[in-house]
Amino acid sequence: MCWGLATLPITCLERAKDLKTRLGILLHKPELGQRIGTSSKLQLGSRRRDSSREVLEWRESFDQLLKSKSGVTAFHTFLKTEFSEENLDFWLACEDFKKTRSKTKLASKANRIFEEFVQSEAPREVNIDHETREITRKNLSGATSTCFNEAQAKTRTLMEKDSYPRFLKSASYQDMTKQA
Repeated sequence: MCWGLATLPITCLERAKDLKTRLGILLHKPELGQRIGTSSKLQLGSRRRDSSREVLEWRESFDQLLKSKSGVTAFHTFLKTEFSEENLDFWLACEDFKKTRSKTKLASKANRIFEEFVQSEAPREVNIDHETREITRKNLSGATSTCFNEAQAKTRTLMEKDSYPRFLKSASYQDMTKQA
C-alpha cells in the first residue's frame, strides 16, 4: 500500500485516475481496418448476438456478471480504472481455491492467498474488517475449502453494492450496451 498517496492533492489523484481510464480504453479498442473472411463474418454475427444478449444480462444481477467469462473480464478492466481489481482477483482466487482437492495444495494455496490479499499490509490487501481478517487467519490452521468463505462473502458484497453499480453506469459498459 502506498502511504504517499494520502499527501497528494485530490486533483492529482483524479487526474491520474482519468489518465489510467483513458489509457485502458485505448488498450482495449479493437484494431481498425481488420479484414474478416465471409465465413468468419457469419460466425462473428452469431457470436455478437450471443454476446449482446449476455452484455444486457449483466445488468440483471451481479451473479449474471460473475457467471460470464467476458463479464468478469469487462468488470476486471473497469476495476483496474478504479484501482480496486484486487477485490475481484481475491474472489476469483477463492473460487479457484474451492476446487482444490489435494490437502497439501490446499494448505499452500491458502497461505499464498492469505499473504497476497488478506493479511494486514498485504501487497494486494482487500478491504475487510479486522474481525474477518482474524477469523480467516485462524481458519488457515486447518485449511479447508471453506476457510475464506467469510472474507470472500464480504468482498463480494462490497463489489456488488459499490463497484458493480458504478460499472453499470460507466462509459465502457454503456458503450457495450449501445453496441448490443
